[in-house]
Amino acid sequence: MIKKEELQSLYESELKVKLAGLEGLRKSVAKRTLGGIALIALPIIIGVAIFVYLDSNNSVSMDGLATVLPFVLIALVITGIVLLILNIKKKKEYRRRFKNEVVREIVKAIDPDWYYEPDLYIGQNEYYQSDLFRQRFDRYKGDDLISGEIEKTDFRCSELHAEYKEVTTDKDGKRQERWITIFKGLFFHADFNKHIQANTYIEPDTAERLFGKFGQKFQMSSKGKLVKLENIEFEKIFAVYSTDQTEARYILTPAIMEALVNIYKMYKRRMYLSFIGSRVYVAMSFKKDLFEPKIFTSGVKYSDVEFMFNLFMLNTIIIHELNLNTRIWTKE
Repeated sequence: MIKKEELQSLYESELKVKLAGLEGLRKSVAKRTLGGIALIALPIIIGVAIFVYLDSNNSVSMDGLATVLPFVLIALVITGIVLLILNIKKKKEYRRRFKNEVVREIVKAIDPDWYYEPDLYIGQNEYYQSDLFRQRFDRYKGDDLISGEIEKTDFRCSELHAEYKEVTTDKDGKRQERWITIFKGLFFHADFNKHIQANTYIEPDTAERLFGKFGQKFQMSSKGKLVKLENIEFEKIFAVYSTDQTEARYILTPAIMEALVNIYKMYKRRMYLSFIGSRVYVAMSFKKDLFEPKIFTSGVKYSDVEFMFNLFMLNTIIIHELNLNTRIWTKE
């Protein structure tokens, strides 16, 4: 397993060369994308400009131009659409090579035995079993599945995006639709080494963060009763709910609470966890796609490689920080 300080060497010796080799393809994709958009947008701009000009100059006659111009503008729009369609294949090729030549190498450097599949993701059953998000989804997708073991602990991790469709009617009776994100980010689950009888959930503590100790009065959940713990810093960040207060405190040892605080400080992202059955589930929110190649800016940047490395290392950090490898508990 490569260490953080060795990543720079890997980048300089291997990854930088591969990223540089993809620059020609990236630039081609960027030029075609911008060209297609310009060919579609330009006729619209020209058409609006002519309409405004004629509207303010009623005496001007453009009969001849009016006959030809629409066909020219339509031809430009069609050309732009065709260019964008033809660019889809090239964009897919760029993405495929980036995933296999760069992202796969980062995963391999962390642990060559990890399984990486760029087009697969955590299944819906696994998502439901976590019981982290109970809102019904209408659209569910993801990518960059990683599975394997860290010492004796098995895990699965991928990027996920779950959404539901909200349908409303405006004052004129027109139907309006919009997609609302339930969760977008990294989703992870691992063996917790013990069969848990109750369900315990950890969520971002929005109420206490906004209203301080008074906010505890607003901490309610359908997932169980609020569990009061002794780690003040932990309680400022998270709220814990469980169907069994005793088991929740048994799970959330002082060491685990401190570890979760450290992970939160490291990544500065909203985190959701659940301990169900014999698994621990972790969902960390991100607004952007995490492992996709850049198109309009250079991809030859160490900072981008370091960002991906840190995200993939989250698997190892969670397992070690939560002491999942100590095997101090045995499953019943």
